Amino acid sequence: MSNVSSTAAAPKRTTWDALAVFLERRSLVMLMLGFAAGLPNLLLYDTISAWMRQAKLPLDVITLFSLVTITYAIKFLWAPIVDRVRIPVLYQLFGKRRSWMLLVQIGIVFGIWAIAINMPTVSAAVAGGVEGAVQPDPDISLIGVVAVLAVMTAVFGATQDIAIDAWRIEVAAVERQGVMAAAYQWGYRLAVVVSGAAPLFLASRIGWTAAYAAMAIVMGIGILGVLLAPRERSVEPKPFPPATTPLWMEATEWIVRIALLAFGACFIGAGLSGKPEPLSFMFPWIGLADAAPSFAEFWTSKPWGAMWQVFAVAVGLAIVAFATYPMFKSRPSAYFAGTLKEPLEDFFKRYSGTGALILAMICVYRIADFVLNLMTAFYVDVGFSLDEIAGARKLFGVLMSMAGIGFGGWLVARFGLMRSLVVGAIVQPLSNIAFGGLVFTGPWLPGLYICIAIDNVSAGIAGTALIAYMSSLTSLGFTATQYALFSSLYALPGKILAAVSGRIVEGATAAAAAGESEWLRGWFINMSPTAFAHLVQERGIPAESFAAGYMTFFIYSGVIGVGALIFALAVMRRSPPAAENSEAPAPA
Repeated sequence: MSNVSSTAAAPKRTTWDALAVFLERRSLVMLMLGFAAGLPNLLLYDTISAWMRQAKLPLDVITLFSLVTITYAIKFLWAPIVDRVRIPVLYQLFGKRRSWMLLVQIGIVFGIWAIAINMPTVSAAVAGGVEGAVQPDPDISLIGVVAVLAVMTAVFGATQDIAIDAWRIEVAAVERQGVMAAAYQWGYRLAVVVSGAAPLFLASRIGWTAAYAAMAIVMGIGILGVLLAPRERSVEPKPFPPATTPLWMEATEWIVRIALLAFGACFIGAGLSGKPEPLSFMFPWIGLADAAPSFAEFWTSKPWGAMWQVFAVAVGLAIVAFATYPMFKSRPSAYFAGTLKEPLEDFFKRYSGTGALILAMICVYRIADFVLNLMTAFYVDVGFSLDEIAGARKLFGVLMSMAGIGFGGWLVARFGLMRSLVVGAIVQPLSNIAFGGLVFTGPWLPGLYICIAIDNVSAGIAGTALIAYMSSLTSLGFTATQYALFSSLYALPGKILAAVSGRIVEGATAAAAAGESEWLRGWFINMSPTAFAHLVQERGIPAESFAAGYMTFFIYSGVIGVGALIFALAVMRRSPPAAENSEAPAPA
């Protein structure tokens, strides 16, 4: 069942051995590549939304740009191309993974630079500039160009993630994957800080065009990382059979399969985002132009809106499965069998009897963290000021997150994958317990810092352990495809369930205010009178009702975390100790 090549006992790792791995060449290169992976993500929606708002674009247009980030969630659809296709010339110079990284990084640099030069000129000063300047109406025709460039750059960015993950897995032993994952996340989070703050700082001084052009130059860090990266160990997939059908039949099959893939991807993207725009793009082609808006009504309905989103994702996955199933003896069928069907068969063959359990564990492992997407609103409701929240989350929180990621990498290097995975599953629910404590204390600033520390450190440990574990499940030859599938799998449930977090709090609060769940309201008789004080004045509902609403949510998210622990323990029991010793992914 295991992808292990040897059952020999692993040499005992000392604390210094575990720390020394962070200083290896591969780890330092991974830091640079992680930075390159994180830089374009925020630039394509969050940061650019500040420019668009200053250009007086309506919010509905701005929020549509969030759809470009869906490409990162559905990247598994084209990950097989990265596994199979060699880039001419670059392959001979750099190998498969580094050649793909270099190619898409050039595309990202071009995309960011093209966005910069196509930004409409805004005469008004940005934050900190001349007060009272008059802003012209934005050139709407350019917005469409910027949107196309953003989508193109997002595809390049998602493809870069695929290639970087494959290189990371193939260049380092399993026992070093924790450190590699930690270095990747350090670089990624540093890039998020840079891409979120530096363009805003520069835009107020040199303008948005120059600010984004500077970010394109900063992307050179990733290119330098590729040039310094060692060549990975890889196995070439088996070649496709020769053509057995007429050319026109092959061409027709290619067109139909690719069209179905695109249609399925639109369903997946629409379900994940809860917006009908991806379907609006596809439905006119099949004569259903008026059907897409009705999906938005389903997805916003209570209480089953999130379930309809899950159904849309499931429909999209079913369409993708149908589009890639090898129904004929033809080269297109052989291609899709070798790129999607065979990687899945390889995984279940190696993990027969436990494959479904492993996938279920991956699905639920990080949900308890993902559903905590309303914590900023919770801090405000409890009574903390915006300055207090910013200080705790933006500076102290980043430091704690970095510490948790590094500690997670050390745990994997020192104690192995499975033990670290279980530790991550144990510490995740602790943050939910800590947040529940703020319900009683109210806006007590030391308590906020304690909660932020527990949450970010536990998330760093769990995230690093899961990335390292998913890396150990892949096979050489299918590395990019299998890891892209695993990473999408663990992200999809959390993205969908996060949409119902607010509904749980609001529903439980309303129930408590109506006199229901008295047993829960009784917990908060001695809570701080400062907790939820402004909400009591605004809405005329007792503070105990708000406390009951949030506590219900924390209990719900904590139970999900306990489920992840149960799955992790079950996987650990059925995984042999040799799984800790594999020096590289198994050849397919």
